Amino acid sequence: MKTMSIKSLLTLLATALFSLWAWAQQPVNINAASAEELSDALKGVGLNKATAIINYRDENGPFKHVDELVNVKGIGMRTVDINREYILLKDEKVADTK
Repeated sequence: MKTMSIKSLLTLLATALFSLWAWAQQPVNINAASAEELSDALKGVGLNKATAIINYRDENGPFKHVDELVNVKGIGMRTVDINREYILLKDEKVADTK
């Protein structure tokens, strides 16, 4: 019975580690991504905020700096800061700090 319990614990641990690896946040190009890609990649950004990002981008042109996201209704500096290392402009990773 103890062996079964240890096997179950190891299986649970392996599943948890795989889940964390699979959920790891990937960088996203905010000037090219779809609403679904933005909402999947950015913490605190659902489909409505992602759509707002795209609408802003369509009306104002591509983002030149990650901090411009605060001009999108519903996106604040905290959301930008949480996601800063995962936001791409073009092909370069944006890792600017204040």
